[in-house]
Amino acid sequence: MNILLVGSGGREHALAWKIKQSPLLTRLVAAPGNPGIASLCETRPVPATDVEGLVALAREMAADLVVVGPESALEVGLADRLASAGIPCFGPTAAAARLETSKAFSKDFCARHNLPTAAFGVFDTVDAAGAFLDAQTAPYVIKADGLAAGKGVVIAATRAEADAAVADMLGGLFGQAGARVVIEEFMPGEEVSLFALCDGETAVPFGFAQDHKRAYDGDLGPNTGGMGTYSPAPVLTDALARRAFEECILPAVRGMAAEGTPYRGVIYAGLMLTPQGPRLVEFNARFGDPECQVLMLRLESDIVPYLMAAATGTLGASPPPVWRDEAALCVVIAAGGYPQSPVSGAIIRGADGPDQGHAVVFHAGTARDPDGVLRAAGGRVLNICASGASLAEARDRAYGRIGDIDFPGGFFRSDIGWRAL
Repeated sequence: MNILLVGSGGREHALAWKIKQSPLLTRLVAAPGNPGIASLCETRPVPATDVEGLVALAREMAADLVVVGPESALEVGLADRLASAGIPCFGPTAAAARLETSKAFSKDFCARHNLPTAAFGVFDTVDAAGAFLDAQTAPYVIKADGLAAGKGVVIAATRAEADAAVADMLGGLFGQAGARVVIEEFMPGEEVSLFALCDGETAVPFGFAQDHKRAYDGDLGPNTGGMGTYSPAPVLTDALARRAFEECILPAVRGMAAEGTPYRGVIYAGLMLTPQGPRLVEFNARFGDPECQVLMLRLESDIVPYLMAAATGTLGASPPPVWRDEAALCVVIAAGGYPQSPVSGAIIRGADGPDQGHAVVFHAGTARDPDGVLRAAGGRVLNICASGASLAEARDRAYGRIGDIDFPGGFFRSDIGWRAL
């Protein structure tokens, strides 16, 4: 099979790493890719949001399947355009991807289909948002409606912080993505990530993980796109995972089909494990980043048949995926100043080379100079991942690998996995 992989982050490096292991693979091309992905396959400098450029590339390479990594490509309708070109795509249409790309749509969808989630309101003026906040109690959850690279969520401890977050978002902090804000009831509990593959009608559970959103140790600092993750998450028992799948994933897939926007690809439910049971925080229309990285380390099955089955409506005939009986953990190394103002350009040494034992380095935000020097070129720069017989062993291997990397100005959390350990 010829496969085109769209994207350039750590998630896409992990997908490329796993797809590359498939005996079904003939050719893998990534667009635009990154220096880590380039060590595995061909890359082409076509941006993830260049729909016509990607369709042309898929035709040129006679792609049997296009695998879409980032949500930005889904929002601009890449899956729709590939469908019109007759090219199978792993990833939902723009209409189906609204489960992620518009929090207002997603919350209204949950209300229509009785999915368990937080009470909410949607507002486009400061005064209306303030009136809603008057009836709430701290802490307050403020979200930009659209895509904000994982940074459009503020958990405000005080009313003043909530008012400031609303004013910032509606004032243009996230551009059009913040033209509306969603204010939600705060849900206590631990947050976990549950994944399923979908082909428009059928949904198949596809692993779970727990990540760390705050920038600094002890869950302090601003929210980020994720500073690390691990799988499995002991707090999400098999019974809770089944309940969440049946109460959140299945109704969503059925609801999307009933509304004429069948969902194909991976659906990611962020769940809060509350005293009342699992409740939906939000949906994402793609693999989580960095959750994907630990799932790929743990997945024993060949991923390619599952990607193809989801894209072509044949998932019901697929056997359940097989997972390795071991844990995996990922530590993100971020650039100084992340998430507000990451500093680019620092030279990175020690990140290249083959996998070391059970440790793998995935590139998330790097660039290579013409002379081969590797540099930081993003907020989250490297993902240091490892597996082990226990979560503690996976943690030790990941942090051990970090000791080999020289990245001036980079920082990472030293407590990934602390909730489970």
